[in-house]
Amino acid sequence: MNQKTFLRRGAPVAAALALGVGAGAGVYAGLWSDSDTTAAPTVTVTRAQPAAATTTISSLTQLYKDVTPGVVDITVSSSSSGNGPGQQGGTSQAEGSGFVYDTAGDIVTNEHVIDGETSITVRFPDGKTAKATLVGSDPSTDIAVIKVDVPASQLHPLSLGTSKTVLPGQDVVAIGSPFGLADSMTAGIVSAIGRTIQAPNGYSIANSIQTDAPINHGNSGGPLLTTAGDVIGVNAQIESGGGGSDGVGFAIPIDAVKSVANTLIAGGKVEHAYIGIRVGDAPNGAGAEISSVSSGTPGEKAGLKAGDVITAIDSTPVTKADDLTAGITAHAPNDKVTLTVTRNGKSMKIDVTLGVRPS
Repeated sequence: MNQKTFLRRGAPVAAALALGVGAGAGVYAGLWSDSDTTAAPTVTVTRAQPAAATTTISSLTQLYKDVTPGVVDITVSSSSSGNGPGQQGGTSQAEGSGFVYDTAGDIVTNEHVIDGETSITVRFPDGKTAKATLVGSDPSTDIAVIKVDVPASQLHPLSLGTSKTVLPGQDVVAIGSPFGLADSMTAGIVSAIGRTIQAPNGYSIANSIQTDAPINHGNSGGPLLTTAGDVIGVNAQIESGGGGSDGVGFAIPIDAVKSVANTLIAGGKVEHAYIGIRVGDAPNGAGAEISSVSSGTPGEKAGLKAGDVITAIDSTPVTKADDLTAGITAHAPNDKVTLTVTRNGKSMKIDVTLGVRPS
């Protein structure tokens, strides 16, 4: 049975406190979504000749030298009060990754890496460590920003790319701390784009990047990079039968990361559009079928009903649930969208004013 797993690496210290919680298969966004992540397409790989392989090794070696100074190892201490009968409180640690975002000391990681933190320690590749404070987090995108107070000379911000131009088959590398092995690089390709994964709070993260670059527990929050050294995603989850890198990995798209990080750094609150419907893929690629509509939500107020099949949002076709998730995610609260809906064999237009996604 396949399972999606967040990639924080837990290590109990004083009490047996489980960390690095696995995620379920069901996801929802500003809508809900019952659609499962589909399998990656089959890829045929042609072995490079020795001369080409030498060039690849040389370029990846240089990439590692250029990028690794901006990738950090993050250790988070958490405490438990031991609420159950006979249970004792204690402290536990978890480990993840992150990368330097700017010369002000801001570092991007996953929200699930720092969740429940009582103290955060950042270790740089040169062995130096620094205490970090939490700037802010957004569970709906699984992104957090922490901050260290160190000299600017110790900070090496990574170059940020765009996830809009990412294509399947594109070479990528992941750098982080799998199993606590800091400064580890793995390489692979983009297996697919436009995936929907589940955030820690159960909402959906649209347009995620699927990769076969091996990532494991401890890689959470680390960068997924192009071979030019540009960050295109933040590694967050794996899906596999055994919870290891025998499956595929998923990265949160950098365009969404930049929006969230910039808002948090500016002291703002991250808000997401919300419609309040649970959907799944309609048969034969016919759209996104509504299985339920939550009471009091924008979807209910607009007149959407269970059994409706949404085939377009504004002028953009919807062939599956992921399309609708991405379409809603691209909007802001209070935006008005027009949905093309098929109900009992008849097509109609329904206008919806989007709300703010509940926390």
